[in-house]
Amino acid sequence: FQDFELIIINDGSNDQSVNIIREYMQTYPQIIIYLSQDNLGVSSARNAGISKARGEYIAFIDSDDLWIKSKLADQLKFMKENDIDICQTNEQWIRNGKKVNSMKKHTKRSGKIFYDCLPLCIVSPSAVMIRKSVLSKVGLFDEKLPAVEDYDLWLRISLHYPIYLLDKKLITKYGGHSDQLSRQFWGMDRFRIYSMLKLLKKHNHQLDIFKKIALYWWIKEKARYLYLGSLKRLRVISYLRYKFLFIIFSNKWLNTEVL
Repeated sequence: FQDFELIIINDGSNDQSVNIIREYMQTYPQIIIYLSQDNLGVSSARNAGISKARGEYIAFIDSDDLWIKSKLADQLKFMKENDIDICQTNEQWIRNGKKVNSMKKHTKRSGKIFYDCLPLCIVSPSAVMIRKSVLSKVGLFDEKLPAVEDYDLWLRISLHYPIYLLDKKLITKYGGHSDQLSRQFWGMDRFRIYSMLKLLKKHNHQLDIFKKIALYWWIKEKARYLYLGSLKRLRVISYLRYKFLFIIFSNKWLNTEVL
């Protein structure tokens, strides 16, 4: 499979990777596009790459992930044969040099997975291939989010499109390193609540009553986790904020009329 362009975004890295990239650019000048920017975050870097992309399909790969050699060819064939707009593959996890199975809660689903996407992210950016037209419709990564920006995007996409699974382990992911975003921020559910509130505000007319009930439920539950966690850590303002949010969405969930 050779009909592709490779867009590399240097998001403020100061290691020697730039020299390696330049060597490859001399060998493949027609394929590689290299962009460098200040450390603006993963959302900004991905959005910069999307804006430069000229192809019909886009596939992401993060710096700590690996694609199996046939990944692009297998995925594109799967998408064309089934006439779909977005799909992901399965993945092999490596921790401390050993292969591990992903937890049950991270099991990948296929099809209409909006409800499955609410608790946490079950779509891996490096496993995705997507038509660029989908991103034109739903928008890009939210650059206001310092983390779970992928959760935010897949939630918006799954509201409008089925996300299919090519059930082959075509990527390798390495976990457990100290610079993972999940280790840099407390209360990752703060950002998931933000994404769900944004969905209710900006896409309210596209949400049926069942999707609204599900959103109310998960906002309520995540607010509960956060106010209890804030209480243990003596974060008074956070405790009050999420306790209030818990009360508001408990009432919304209890008072929603399905009929």
